[in-house]
Parts: sequence; C-alpha cells; structure tokens
Amino acid sequence: MRALFVFATLALGSASTLAQAQNPGTKRPAADSGRDTAQLSREIAQQRAAGEKYLPDAERFTFGDRAISANTRVDGPIAVAHGNLDVYGTVDGDVVALGGDVRVHKGARVTGDAWAAGGKVLIEGGSVDGGKRSIEGMPTIPGAAEQPRHPRTTWDSVKLVLGWFALFAIIGLGVMIFTEANLDGVVIALERGFARSFWIGLAGEVLMLPALLVLVVALAITILGALLIPFAIVAYVIAAAGLFTLGFLAVARLTGRAMTSDRGTTTPRGVHVRALMIGLVVYGAIWMLAAAFTWSPVFGAILRAVAIAITWVAATVGLGATIVSRAGTQRASVGGSRPTSTDELAWQTPTPVTGVAASSRRPVSTAR
Repeated sequence: MRALFVFATLALGSASTLAQAQNPGTKRPAADSGRDTAQLSREIAQQRAAGEKYLPDAERFTFGDRAISANTRVDGPIAVAHGNLDVYGTVDGDVVALGGDVRVHKGARVTGDAWAAGGKVLIEGGSVDGGKRSIEGMPTIPGAAEQPRHPRTTWDSVKLVLGWFALFAIIGLGVMIFTEANLDGVVIALERGFARSFWIGLAGEVLMLPALLVLVVALAITILGALLIPFAIVAYVIAAAGLFTLGFLAVARLTGRAMTSDRGTTTPRGVHVRALMIGLVVYGAIWMLAAAFTWSPVFGAILRAVAIAITWVAATVGLGATIVSRAGTQRASVGGSRPTSTDELAWQTPTPVTGVAASSRRPVSTAR
C-alpha cells in the first residue's frame, strides 16, 4: 500500500512538470514582490520627465518576471518592473518592462507598443503592431536607495593597515637614503621644543586652506597666473603632503629612538634606520589593534578614535617641527636659538698637536 502511494505521488509530480513544460506561458512567481514602490514611482516620473511615451502608474506594475500564457487574450497595458515579460498570447495594448526584457514569442501578438528600459524588446516569432523601443541600462535615479554596502571585515582592515605601513616604510627608507640631513634637522627641532612644534603645527593646519586661497587669488590677478592656478594647486597639495610625511617620519624616528639602543649597529645611519622602523611599527601596532576589533562596533570605534587622535598629534607635531626647521634645512645651535652655519666656524683652525681648535684672527671686513 505504501509503495502504491509513493508511485501515485511521483506520477502526479511528473504530470505537473509535463503540464508546465507544454504551457511555457504560465506566469512565474514574482522575483521580489516587496520592492520599494516609491522608488519605482521615481523611476517612472523620471522617464516621463525625459519625454518618453506614456507609462502606466506604479500601481499597474508587477515586480519580477511575468508571462502571458498562450491562447489567452488580456487587456493592456501590461507592465513589469525588475523582471522580464514573456508574451505567448495576445495583449490588447502596450507592454512595458523596467529593468528587464520584453520577449514576444511565436504566435504571440501585441496590439500596442513594446517598450523596455534596462533591457531589450525581443521579437521571437511574434508580432508587435505598434512601436518597439529599447533603452540599454537603467538611468540613475537621483535620491534612489543605493545598494547596501557590505561592512568592512576584520581582514580588510588588517590589509589596509599593512598597506599603509608598507607605504610609509618605503617612503622612510627613501628619505633616509636621499634626504637624511633634512630628516635630522626636523628631529633636532622636535627635541628642542615638542610643545612649540605642536602649536606651530596646529596653526599651520588652520592656515593651510586660507594660504591656498590667497595663492589662488594672487595668481588670478594676471592672465598668465590664472593659467597656472591648476598647476599651483597640485604643487601646493604635494608640498603640504610632503611636509606632513617628513614630519611624521621624524616623529616616528624619535619615538623609535627612545625605545631602542645603539647595540648591534656600527653606523649612525643604521641606528636611525632601526629607530625609524621601530617607530613606524609602534604607530602601526596602534592601528592594527583597532583593525583587530573591527568586528566589535563599540570597542572597535573607540580604538579607532584613539588611533586617529594619536596619529593626528604625531602629524601635527611633525608638521610644526618641519615648519620651524624649514623642512630640515635650518638647525638650531646647541647653546641658543640662533641657527648654526658652517661659515660661522670656518675661521677656526684645528691644531693636530693638542686636538683643540685654536682661534686665529677672525677676518673682519674693512670699509674703504
């Protein structure tokens, strides 16, 4: 008896499948009947404003795929949104598809127009008495709801931190190779006045945009200067980024120098490179900790705020030291604030016997 029941069930299922195959015009269920009707209304309003043909109201649309069965006759307009419209029978009126195709199959007939936006009008053996029009790609709707963005994962945040660390490490090595003297000058300025560098850097950040506006206005006075405004803006932004980067690298090297010693290195440059890398690792570790807690909305946000604050202070202090030292080209003397220059000590002559600089008569300019 149980076997007979199972056989009957399979037979009924096969019959149903065969019936659906013989009647391809059966209406398929809507793909998404819960779509936003307000957004559809905005799409229709934009199409009407663009001068397109009459479109039915949003209430006449059905969401998802729809099919008009063979040997049937329905009154139009027939409209679907975000789906395909398959016509196997006869439609007295227009057929419209927003975000899908209109397919008129063999033996089907549309007495009105066939219109598709974001799809195509495909005549596959049927006939359309009116006009046929296809608009490739759905137009962008101002104010329409965007696709929800996937939240950043923990691994994405970790990769972002590693990328920034690699970038600063490469820039830092380049600075150490080509402009180490400038970096030394900024570090000396930091050692001589941390608080002073911070306030000067803060003032520099505040005045950075007004200074750019003054530069643009000054160039706009003349015709030649007006032509140079785009290049001046690009150069200004690059120079500002360079000052920030140089200052931050100096702060990183000073931080790493406080956490390391001279053991294991034979040259001053080796000491400086190791201190710079350690400093970058310290600041990178702060961001790595914040990235590791991306999964936690509250704790992760707190750690990111702390990382942003620490990095901003470091960048501001570094900018101030860069401004004070004129990008590391001017260094303060050890005994006072007056800059030290090589020419100031050129009149001293070393004595190889005692090893002490003997003061010879300093040249004095005489006026005739």
